[in-house]
Amino acid sequence: MKTKIVHIMRSEKFMPPFIDFIDKHFEISEHKFIYLDKVKYEYGLTKDHPIIWISKKKDILQFLYELNCATKIIIHGLFSKRLMQILFIQPWLYKKCYWVMWGGDFYFPEKQTWLKKQTIKRLGHLVSMIRGEHKLAVKWYDTKGAYNEGFVSIYPSNLYKEYYIKDKMHSTINILVGNSANPTNNHLIIFEKLLKFKDEDIKIFVPLSYGDQIYAKMVIEAGEEKFGDKFIALTDFMPFEQYLDFLAKIDIVIFNHNRQQALGNTITLLGLGKKVYMRNDVTPWKMFQEKNIKVFDVSTLDLTLIDNETKVHNRKKVKEIFSEENLIKRLKELF
Repeated sequence: MKTKIVHIMRSEKFMPPFIDFIDKHFEISEHKFIYLDKVKYEYGLTKDHPIIWISKKKDILQFLYELNCATKIIIHGLFSKRLMQILFIQPWLYKKCYWVMWGGDFYFPEKQTWLKKQTIKRLGHLVSMIRGEHKLAVKWYDTKGAYNEGFVSIYPSNLYKEYYIKDKMHSTINILVGNSANPTNNHLIIFEKLLKFKDEDIKIFVPLSYGDQIYAKMVIEAGEEKFGDKFIALTDFMPFEQYLDFLAKIDIVIFNHNRQQALGNTITLLGLGKKVYMRNDVTPWKMFQEKNIKVFDVSTLDLTLIDNETKVHNRKKVKEIFSEENLIKRLKELF
């Protein structure tokens, strides 16, 4: 019997909760989860998760078998050169591929390989919660893939989190800058914007446990030089509940990404009633405008806290749109 759906994954923090979600709400025996990575159990992944590891040359035959037996192939981020090579030499697989677009896998087309450009052009289906992402793929890669419209989310990390927020106990204005040690966060630009507030009662928190650690070191050096002990680098990966506790104490969020990034974080923070700044030229900005969720333009950055009316409105909209019920409904459509 053919496997209904094969998921192509790599070691990322979104994956174990996604597998658990499938196990809870769907018939997991109809799914196979393939990790194109070295065997490593991290981000909550355990040996109890039903993973097929394709990490060595001897695993390729099994990989080919699984791809050809699947009725649908869901690609969670298009990063694997090995996968793209296989699709190129077995083009009949393209039509049953559903590419979940992550942003980092197709932005900056001038830096992408010929093989990736050909792959994006030929994939049968593109899945994104942001219509603008599909339009960019058409513009940059002339893709013919169908857009799966209406997907509110595909990962549990992008859902509204019900969390009781205590009244503000801290006297400082706590500012979160960026979500990772990825240069696309453009930390240094934000540090320059924050310099005029360095004498205010602020604390600047910068998550750097995830991403390019050479870049992280540079960010830490710059942050400590400019802000001293008001700068706090977060270099250890936090368990989910601890991370939520931390986010609850944040007042202002500044995401200066030059592409779609940190969407799960953004949704969580808006659902917690936080003031979120972002660039007005990235696709999430337009998406939030369309969904009547208030985000703030990073070019107008100040330390004014979010007003209660906007806070309540944002929490209500996020809870309504990014709900578990909507995710189950959309995944049913996809599967």
